[in-house]
Amino acid sequence: MSQVKEFNEKRAELNEKIIAADNKILKRIFSLDTVAFKEGTALDVKTKEMIGLTTSLVLRCDDCVKYHLGKCKEVGFTFDEIVDGMAVANLIGGTIVIPHLRRAVSYLEELFEEEN
Repeated sequence: MSQVKEFNEKRAELNEKIIAADNKILKRIFSLDTVAFKEGTALDVKTKEMIGLTTSLVLRCDDCVKYHLGKCKEVGFTFDEIVDGMAVANLIGGTIVIPHLRRAVSYLEELFEEEN
């Protein structure tokens, strides 16, 4: 199974469990996240997704990076545009980000290979 499919399936499964717990705080956090990335504010969705990706990379959250890589592709970023954004994130985050960048590039390659 590809790492993309495995990540998306596991993420969906665990999100369902979290929502099923019926915890008001967790539901509000999930809702806030959903609302923050919607269209209708000063920033368009495409910009928000690149910000999500780059900040996730700087914070070294591999799950968040994978999620935002998928969303960046979904909203129309090219492979090269995504890599360019990650390069800026690596500059800001420093060399400690490099292992996460490696995993991100591997995941990104699979995302774009799935098209073919």
